[in-house]
Amino acid sequence: MKVIEHLINAEEPLISFELIPPKRGGDIFSLLSVIEDISKYHPPFIDITSHSAEVIYEETSKGIRKIIKRKRPGTLGICALIQNKYNIDAVPHILTNGFTREETEDFLIELNYLGIENVLAIRGDDLGYEKPLPQGRSRNLFASDLVMQIVNMNKGKYLEDSLLDAKPTKFCIGVSGYPEKHFEAPNLSMDIKFVKQKVDSGAEYVVTQMFYDNKVFFNYVDLCRKEGIEVPIIPGLKILTSKAHLINIPKNFYVNIPQELVDEVSAAKPEHVMDIGVEWAVKQVEEIFNRNIVSAHFYIMQNSLPVKKLMERLKMFKKIA
Repeated sequence: MKVIEHLINAEEPLISFELIPPKRGGDIFSLLSVIEDISKYHPPFIDITSHSAEVIYEETSKGIRKIIKRKRPGTLGICALIQNKYNIDAVPHILTNGFTREETEDFLIELNYLGIENVLAIRGDDLGYEKPLPQGRSRNLFASDLVMQIVNMNKGKYLEDSLLDAKPTKFCIGVSGYPEKHFEAPNLSMDIKFVKQKVDSGAEYVVTQMFYDNKVFFNYVDLCRKEGIEVPIIPGLKILTSKAHLINIPKNFYVNIPQELVDEVSAAKPEHVMDIGVEWAVKQVEEIFNRNIVSAHFYIMQNSLPVKKLMERLKMFKKIA
């Protein structure tokens, strides 16, 4: 089923999740236990992130050395596993940064072969490396360009000439939104206009960056509606589980953490921080669902323990043994 169909047909609140593939050179076994855990809660869909090559700088005795790291693998295989073994709809992330349009088309064709009909189209982080374009190749500059490429495939329009008779794909396309604005946008108003461009290009729903103050999300939805964005907007959430998150989350994701939560976490013993984060997330979810928003999306990466605690606390859900 497509994500938009899950949202439209929902008879009870939905909670979906997002995972990250293991690092390059790792294996899937640790992630399998996470998938086993979260599958018990019957999520409507699970997102799997994608990663392009990146540049890192290493300090050596001879100075700083630039190293190009190849992309983290696994997105395609994990999606196939989730969808075909666990019967949960998989949503792979499709990036503009680090990939040509031709590579993107190849990846989408592979997804189509596997019967995967949902994708999240994002620009992706600028990781400091963009490989030179081979002759005859092209690149999507913005997420809206990527959305249009996928829409064209849904119409049977491929880049490869020999695929003129290929069947149209049926991808449901999601895009990202930033309740506290993308850090590169000059202001929130302009950032919402960028979201409108993605929706006008063919995106069918929006999933937001994480936030810890629901007022920020409700205001964002109101501003999107005033801009003419009518597609569903799924709130993205992340459970705070360590004191380090007070620094790492604002630094890496450009979101604010309310002072009340900061004070609670700062005063707590390290072993109690996860429980504080879970309780905060429970309050967020309950308020969101009380506003008749049908879905919440949790960024869990590779740790299912906070989710277990969350689902045990939410009265509207029952744990499946």
